[in-house]
Amino acid sequence: MKHYLDRFEALLGLTPIKPVTIDVQGEPRTIQLKLEGYNISGSIKARTAYGLVRGLVRDGKIRPGVQLLESTSGNLGVALAGMARYLNIGFTAVLDPMSTAEVRTRLTDLGARIVMVDEVDETGGYLLSRLAKVQEMLKIDDSYVWVDQYNSPENPDVHCRMTGPEILDQLPSPPDALFAAVSTGGTFAGISQCFRDRGVATRMVAVDVNGSVAYGGRPGRRHLSGIGASRPSSFLKDSLIDHYAYVDVGEAAYYCRTLLAETGVHLGASSGAVVAACARYLSENPDVRDALCICADGGEKYESTIYSDMWMESIGAIAQPAGVIG
Repeated sequence: MKHYLDRFEALLGLTPIKPVTIDVQGEPRTIQLKLEGYNISGSIKARTAYGLVRGLVRDGKIRPGVQLLESTSGNLGVALAGMARYLNIGFTAVLDPMSTAEVRTRLTDLGARIVMVDEVDETGGYLLSRLAKVQEMLKIDDSYVWVDQYNSPENPDVHCRMTGPEILDQLPSPPDALFAAVSTGGTFAGISQCFRDRGVATRMVAVDVNGSVAYGGRPGRRHLSGIGASRPSSFLKDSLIDHYAYVDVGEAAYYCRTLLAETGVHLGASSGAVVAACARYLSENPDVRDALCICADGGEKYESTIYSDMWMESIGAIAQPAGVIG
C-alpha cells in the first residue's frame, strides 16, 4: 500500500500562483493567488487527505474490509473518496445541509456513501452534530476507521512538509503577508509552522467567518462551507498567528464574483473570504506590498450558493466589498 501512496503523492501540487489586481479603497493592488483548485480532486484537501491516510497506513489501521469515515463539509470528503477508490477501500462521508449539491453529486460519483445530519448544534452550526454521528457509527460498526482531521497531527504536518515549502520554492522571495482560511486550522498551522521554522518574516493571517469558534470567536449561524468551525481548533496556536480576521458571507461573495467577472478566476467560497480579508488588511497596512492568498478550491462547487442571487437573498446577504458589512 505504501507504494500506491508514494505514487499518489507524486500527483499532488505543483499548483500555480497567479497575480490578480483588486481594488483597495480606490487603489489597484496586485495580490498573488495560490490556486489549489488545480490540485488533484480539485482542492487543497487532496494534500490533507493524503497526509491523513498515509498516517493511518503507517499505524496499521488500513486493512482489507475497512471503511474510512469522516465528518466533512465537502472538499476533504471528495479528496478522501478519491483516495479510497484509488486504494480500493470504502468511504463514508457525514455531511450536513451546508454541503452543496455539487459536492454531494461528486461524492456519489466517486462511490462514497453519504450520511446526512440535519440537527443544528449549540453553536448554530452542524459540526458537533456530525462528530456525534461519527462516534455513534464507530460504536455500531468496527469496520469504520475514523480519519479524524480535527485532531490528527498528520493534518498540519503534511502542509508543513509539502505546501509551505512548495510556496517558498515558487516565489522569488517570501511574501510580506500570507492569508489562509481556517476550519480545522490544519492548513494554516502547517504552512505557518513551515515559515516559522525557516525564519521567514511573513505575517501570517488566519481568516475565519463570523459565527465560528475555531479560535475563540462568538458562536453563531454560519452559511459558508469549508471555513469556520463549531469547535476550537486543535492546531491553532498564538505563536503561529500574527493576525486573525473575520469575514462574512457578503464580503466573500463580492470578491468571488468580482474576480470571476474581472479576471476570469473562479474561486470557491472560502477563497473569496480570504481575498476579502486580504483587501481589508492591505487597506489597514499600506506597508504590505506583497500579499499571497491560499485559495483552497475553485468555484465550480458553489454555483448554487455563493454565486446564486437566489441563495444570497434566502439568507439575507448582500455582496459588498470588505469593510462595508459588519
